[in-house]
Amino acid sequence: MPAPLNRLTRRQALKTLAAAVAAPYVITSAALGAEGRPPPSERVAMGFIGLGNQGGGHLVGGAWTYLTGGYLARDDVQVRAVCDVVRAKRDGFKQRVNAYYAAKAAGGTANACEAYNDFRDLLARGDIDAVLIGTPVHWHALMTNMAARAGKDVYCEKPCTLTIREGRAMVDAFRRYGRVFQAGTQQRSCYGGKFRRACEYVRSGRIGQLKAVYAMLGGGGFVPGRPGGKGVPVPDGLDWDLWVGPAPFIPYPGHCDAHMFGWGSINWGQHHYDIVQWAIGSDDTGPVEIGWEDGKLAMKYANGVVVYGCPYPGEKVGGSGGGTFVGTEGRIAVDREWLVSYPPKILEQPLGPSDVHLYKSNSHSENFLDCVRTRQRTICDAQTAHRAMSVILVGGIAEQLKRPLKWDPQREQFLSDPEANRMLSVAQREPWRL
Repeated sequence: MPAPLNRLTRRQALKTLAAAVAAPYVITSAALGAEGRPPPSERVAMGFIGLGNQGGGHLVGGAWTYLTGGYLARDDVQVRAVCDVVRAKRDGFKQRVNAYYAAKAAGGTANACEAYNDFRDLLARGDIDAVLIGTPVHWHALMTNMAARAGKDVYCEKPCTLTIREGRAMVDAFRRYGRVFQAGTQQRSCYGGKFRRACEYVRSGRIGQLKAVYAMLGGGGFVPGRPGGKGVPVPDGLDWDLWVGPAPFIPYPGHCDAHMFGWGSINWGQHHYDIVQWAIGSDDTGPVEIGWEDGKLAMKYANGVVVYGCPYPGEKVGGSGGGTFVGTEGRIAVDREWLVSYPPKILEQPLGPSDVHLYKSNSHSENFLDCVRTRQRTICDAQTAHRAMSVILVGGIAEQLKRPLKWDPQREQFLSDPEANRMLSVAQREPWRL
C-alpha cells in the first residue's frame, strides 16, 4: 500500500537528489545549446505520467499533437521522466527518449530520461517544470492537484474530473499554488480555428439571439467499476493496486480500460461541452435547471439558453466534438470536419472589429508551453475545464435520479435536494485524499 504523500515526498526527494549527485554527468554540445537547440535554461523540462495511447501519443507523436514526433521532437522541451504502472511501457518509452536524445547529440551520451512506476517519485523531482497526465480517468483530478502542490504546471487529458467536488478542488489548487493548467480539449486551438470561429459568430449575434444548443451527448459521471467476478491473476510488470489508486478496489479483470470508472459521455463529452460553454459565454458558470423536453435532456441557463444533450434533428454535422447553435435568425453547426450555417450567408459575411473576438491559439501544446514560460492563462485553464465538466456531471446526476433538478452554479450545489448533493463527491480509497 503506498504511503501518504506528506510522508513520502520528502523522503523521495532526498532519494532522488542523492541519485542525481551520484550519477555521471555528461555535457554535450547539444546540451549547451549548440545545433540550433535552446540551452537547458530555456527549455521546459517535462515528465509524462501515463503512457497509453493518449500519453504516449503526446510524448512521441499522435493525431492530437499536430507535431511530428510529439513533445519529444520539440527543441524547446526536455523530457526528463516517464511514468507508468506497466513496466514494459515505462521502460520502452525511457529507451525511446534516450535513444532520440543520443542520436540528437551526434553520438554522444544522452542518458537524460528516467522511468518511474510511482508518479510521486516523478513529482518529487525539483528539476521538472511541467507534467502531462494521460492516465486512466479516475486518476486525473487527484494527480493534477498533487502536481500543483508539488510546484508543477500541468497538461491533463480529458475528462479532467469525475465529480463536481474534484473539479472545484482542482480549480482551488491551481489558484492557490499559482500553477499553469491546460485541459486536453484541443478543439479551442486546432482544426483550422473552426470552433473558435463558430463561437465568435454565435456570440457576435450573427444567428440572432441564441435560443438553444444541441450538444450531441448527454450526461455522465463516476461508477464504482463495472467488471465483476473474482478477476484473473495480475500479470508480471503491472502494479494493479496503484492503477486502481483512489477508486474502489476491484479484482484485475484482465484489462486496463482507462474509462472503467466512468459512464455516459464522460470521455468524449468534455470536447462537446467545452465548445458549448465557449459559445454561450459561460466559462465561469453553468445551467440553473436540469430536466427533460420531449424525452431529451434539457439544461436551462440563467440567460434563457437551453442546452440539449442530443443531436439537432436531422443534422449530421456536430458528431465529432461539436454541436449545433440555434438562434432567432439562423443556426450554425460545427465539428472537426465541418463548419456550416443556415442560411449560408451567415458565415459568408466576415467578422468586423466590433464583433466578438475570442482567445486565439493555433496549437494547444504550443499554447501550454507559451503559458508555462509567460505564466499567462491558457486557452482552457482549470476553471474553464471544471465548468465544462460540471455540465456533464449535473446532467448525469439528473439522469441517474430520473427527475428534474435546480442547480446553483455559483455555490455549486443543488437547491433543496440533499440526495442530489450527496452525489457531488465520492469517497476515495485509502490512503488517497484530495
